Amino acid sequence: MKAITSRENPAVRRLHALADSARERRKYGETLLDGAHLVAAALDAHWPLKELVVSDHGLAQDEIQALFTRADAAVPVLHLPDRLFAHVSPVDTPSGVLAVIDLPPPPAPAPFTGTVVVLDGVQDAGNLGTILRTAAAAGVADVLLTPGCAQAWAPRVLRAGMGAHFALRIHEQADAAARLEGFPGPVIAAALGVDARPLYDVDLARPVAWLFGAEGQGLSPGVAALASETIVIPMNAAVESLNVGAAAAVCLFEQVRQARKTEGHRG
Repeated sequence: MKAITSRENPAVRRLHALADSARERRKYGETLLDGAHLVAAALDAHWPLKELVVSDHGLAQDEIQALFTRADAAVPVLHLPDRLFAHVSPVDTPSGVLAVIDLPPPPAPAPFTGTVVVLDGVQDAGNLGTILRTAAAAGVADVLLTPGCAQAWAPRVLRAGMGAHFALRIHEQADAAARLEGFPGPVIAAALGVDARPLYDVDLARPVAWLFGAEGQGLSPGVAALASETIVIPMNAAVESLNVGAAAAVCLFEQVRQARKTEGHRG
């Protein structure tokens, strides 16, 4: 374990850059995992760690000590005082432990045969991470992010995803039209519109390509044009719409419900 006490240390400068800048993350090809739960999820998925960083406060926690036991002994460990750790932490309330990982290479392009989630211009880190977590929980394998989305492997998105990244194939900077060409099921946009059908009236017991748009702006015209059908989530008239993360959860788990019902009838 190497102790560092200066902000001017090159390792501290690099960690601070990874926490704060998408450009620096691309430059280094690295990102940060924040918190014991997320580091444990990476270890569970056998995701290689490049470095562990711990604060004074973190060293006193049994949960974090257990991570050091689980991690490969060759992984370097940096020990920072609490104040210096807060300087490199990507969140307002430091967790006491960080891990550095490489940004993964893009998934190999291949035709999609199962359900796909397409996110168009979703820029809020919390919403993006929540949708990734929901997609993984619903059994979705592939998520496409158009160029307007937040960086999927940003620390705040990773934290909101709570380990979902390690169970998904995440396609960033995706050309949705090209990737969905020949998709075997319906392409369904979740949006408001006069021609939208209620979600619960649509057959979802099959592969679906879901289109979810940005907060407030909705789908871009080019992505919206890919839809073969538009759905609306029935709700109280006093509420105009749902947050995109909530809307995605409702849609994906209605699909799960219908699929389980269909499987039950077959059994």
